[in-house]
Amino acid sequence: MKIPNTIVTYCPYCRKHIEHKVSIYTPGKRRALAFGERKHRRKMKGHGGKRAGKKSVKKQGKRQVVILTCQVCEKKQTKVVVKSRTKKKIEVKR
Repeated sequence: MKIPNTIVTYCPYCRKHIEHKVSIYTPGKRRALAFGERKHRRKMKGHGGKRAGKKSVKKQGKRQVVILTCQVCEKKQTKVVVKSRTKKKIEVKR
């Protein structure tokens, strides 16, 4: 799915419609010392199985998120471009 590299949309900081630069959102690294991460490592340690059993439900697609950067105030905001869940990846046109 192709998206233009600039979109004219509302900026809540400037309070008007301005051109925004589009970039693809990528989630950051997980924290190794977070409680859930340590618990998961403990569970997986030694001779065990997988943490969870077989999945009975087929995986759904994700809502594709983009980061919009205002050209005037340089503030960033996230936006779900396609409202429905989709397995198609977003690609920014150059």
